[in-house]
Amino acid sequence: MSKTAKWLVGIFGFLAIFFLGIVLFFAAFLSDDDTEDVSSGTAGTIALVELNEPIVSSERVVQQIKRFRENTLVRAIVLRIESPGGGVSASQEIYEEVKKTREYGKPIVVSMGSVAASGGYYIAVGASRIVANPGSITGSIGVISQFMHVNELLDKIGVTSTTIKSGKLKDAGSPFRTPNEEDKKYFQEMIDDVYDQFVSTVAEERKLEKSLVKRYADGRVFTGRKAYELKLIDTLGTYQDAITIAAQLAEVYGTPRVIKERKKERLSDMIFGEVKSEISQWKNELLQQPIVQYRYHQSQ
Repeated sequence: MSKTAKWLVGIFGFLAIFFLGIVLFFAAFLSDDDTEDVSSGTAGTIALVELNEPIVSSERVVQQIKRFRENTLVRAIVLRIESPGGGVSASQEIYEEVKKTREYGKPIVVSMGSVAASGGYYIAVGASRIVANPGSITGSIGVISQFMHVNELLDKIGVTSTTIKSGKLKDAGSPFRTPNEEDKKYFQEMIDDVYDQFVSTVAEERKLEKSLVKRYADGRVFTGRKAYELKLIDTLGTYQDAITIAAQLAEVYGTPRVIKERKKERLSDMIFGEVKSEISQWKNELLQQPIVQYRYHQSQ
């Protein structure tokens, strides 16, 4: 074999190995197995779903809970909540999926992290059991709605706006004008209705008198220990305790296998992941905030 032929064979061999490596690399992310092990065990499978951010959208968490509920190999679900709450409708949608899972007959246990308040607590009450650390921050049963007003700033820089509307309340909450008394009354009525939904759900799920819940439903937060005294949660314990309780409810004897959904990352996410994450967080905080929220506003 000539030197030229040997070089060509070497080059083609290198290219074949290179492309095989690329195929294997992407196969790892496109695998049909979309779950990964959190801890090993052989007694039965428990799924972990994590809610680790303010609630803007319900889609991701709802889809995970639904998939694990319908997976016959999964015996129970642990929902780990680390969230100050967020949008009313998104919180309600996740709560309904949690409740549906419980009523379906598959145990679903909430494990509260450092904060599981307002919308995070609303979601929790739909579970089979609620477990919180003694120092977890929870509660904050209430509703908040905030609006920015830029009309005075625009006046200073000489910018004006014109609004054409079909009804007197159509632009209520607009940042381009100061709200009048009628606007405030309109929003207060809406807030009161959404607040009543929150209180009614807590009273029904926790089997408490509605009047009793209202005594503590003024937006205040509680430690896990205080919430336990008020019967707002079921037991004090850690994430591992929540796994144990879920296994007991599912009659899994021994060490369970814990799985969670594998996070599939695109190549662009791997390269620009941190930048995209910062942009996404900024967009959610400033541009996509729901008008009415079940949210605990933490001091910075």
